[in-house]
Amino acid sequence: MGMDEPTAMPTELDVLTLTQWFSPSFPIGGFAYSHGLEWAIETGDVHDARSAQTWIANVLQNGAGWNDCLFIAAAYKSEGSADIRLLDAKCRAFAASRERLKETDLQGEAFCAVISDVWARDLRGLSYPVAVGRAVKLQDLPLGTATLMYLHSFLSNLAAVAMRLVPLGQTEGQRLINDLKPMLVDIARTAVDGDLDDLNSTSFLADVASMKHETQYSRIFRT
Repeated sequence: MGMDEPTAMPTELDVLTLTQWFSPSFPIGGFAYSHGLEWAIETGDVHDARSAQTWIANVLQNGAGWNDCLFIAAAYKSEGSADIRLLDAKCRAFAASRERLKETDLQGEAFCAVISDVWARDLRGLSYPVAVGRAVKLQDLPLGTATLMYLHSFLSNLAAVAMRLVPLGQTEGQRLINDLKPMLVDIARTAVDGDLDDLNSTSFLADVASMKHETQYSRIFRT
């Protein structure tokens, strides 16, 4: 399956729908989650543009970014509600901390609610990436494009955390996003052709940071 299968050329409506789903205005509260980055900034592990880019790239390539894309693709390819429920349980099991589980659970709940209300799809009780993959299938949207836009939204949220807390300037933040775009293309292209045997995570510092954030004394973000 290629990047834009089964639709070779996404229509304008496809692109606009996916842009809506992954825009900051879509009410899943993505801006409220730092994915452990707030702790990394608090401790000084992330302190400038270079360290922020390295940290975020590691999460995308070797942690939740990669695994989320595999779960999106698996949900897209799954058949029936039983398969989806088993997949969702596995997705939740891959959350490395209580906060990571809360992040995927609450964002998934919000995403499902809006998709059900606006697009009249029976979607509920799913973790965020599984909900995305299922919604993409139900709406007959291109998997490759959806996965790429999901990653871009993920990256943009983490870059916004760094811009606010490091702090990075707006130009540095946009440069960070721009520099990591080729990585997003590679991750999405590989993941849509992968399967759950490819699940892995070696972003250990990010996982530990999400655990430490649970008891951080002063915090702005929910995770």
